[in-house]
Amino acid sequence: MGLAAAGVISFAAVAQAEEKPTHQVLTAVSSTALSGYVSTSVGWEPGRAVSNLRRTFQKAGDQFNLDVIDIKLSSALAEGEWASGYNVELWVGPDAVGLGNNLAGANSQLASEIAIKNANVVLNIPVGNGIQAKIGVFDTIVGYESANSIENPNYTRSMGYTLEPTSHTGLLLSYKVADALSINAGVANTADANLNQGARGNNSQQTWLASASLTAPDSLGFLKGAVLTAGVVDGFTSAAVPPVLPDQTLVYVGATLPTGIDKLTLGVAWDHLNVDKSSADKDALALYLSLKTCEKSTLNLRVEYDVQGQAAAGATEFLGTTLTFDYKLWANVVSRLEYRWDHDLNAARGAAKTPSVANGAGKLGSRNNGHSLVAQVAYKF
Repeated sequence: MGLAAAGVISFAAVAQAEEKPTHQVLTAVSSTALSGYVSTSVGWEPGRAVSNLRRTFQKAGDQFNLDVIDIKLSSALAEGEWASGYNVELWVGPDAVGLGNNLAGANSQLASEIAIKNANVVLNIPVGNGIQAKIGVFDTIVGYESANSIENPNYTRSMGYTLEPTSHTGLLLSYKVADALSINAGVANTADANLNQGARGNNSQQTWLASASLTAPDSLGFLKGAVLTAGVVDGFTSAAVPPVLPDQTLVYVGATLPTGIDKLTLGVAWDHLNVDKSSADKDALALYLSLKTCEKSTLNLRVEYDVQGQAAAGATEFLGTTLTFDYKLWANVVSRLEYRWDHDLNAARGAAKTPSVANGAGKLGSRNNGHSLVAQVAYKF
């Protein structure tokens, strides 16, 4: 999301951008556009069910799933120095529970499956090249992957994604210094997604955001178009309760690089999360390879390493490998098959879980390896 926030689109989005339609909606603002997608999936987990320790939006295996319905209304900035616009993006469905900005708590199943992904007013401030201000709920500015799975090279999210916030409520300023350099800076209520809540309950502690994105010029030869993005989010989560207020700092560095080999693209990402300056640091490193095998198909590989420190029990370490085959059979449809393997490097049997006799919900301590096979079919409108 850090790359997307800086104006850089992921490999999957680039490959599918020409298919995405934009529909005009008859409203008081004639420039309002409607877009979104419907994502469905079917999963199979041979052996025991995989753990959700390093996974987000995890679903039970061996079943068909409605993932999410994404509905977006937006108005692009009009011409003029004092231009304005807006973005509204809603999630409806089971995945909305994991987004964070739900309309109600877990007590209401219906309301918990409705979330506000984006809801902001966009204003242009005519200073220099123009400062773009977003006020309201906006996507976080750190991270390689998006909450929207169809914008990512893989269906499942990375281990690094589990460390990152999804969105913030606050003010974000974006400025294009030059064609090669864009910067973002902002302030939000909390370091995580939680509507209209400050860390102390009275918004006395704020979260600070900053990122920069650098694009390689044509003069760098085969590296032209390479993008390097770095960002930081520092503040308190909405779960922090006085008198204990653990400050957390997330640092992100990611890049998308041409390889000099036709149709092969390389990506790298590093997430580092420090909580209250303790020894419980969390790090995730991911390598992405994308190969365009033919006009309609793409093969995406993600290899990742995750380590999370624990002061008393020592660190937990995981290795993950995800292979995704994307093939375009229908217009405006994302259709892909994915295999993922998670391995517990500490041999602590944390990669899979076994059913609990008491409630059937499942508990950890079953396998050092977790395997899953998932097919996704999503329609973009």
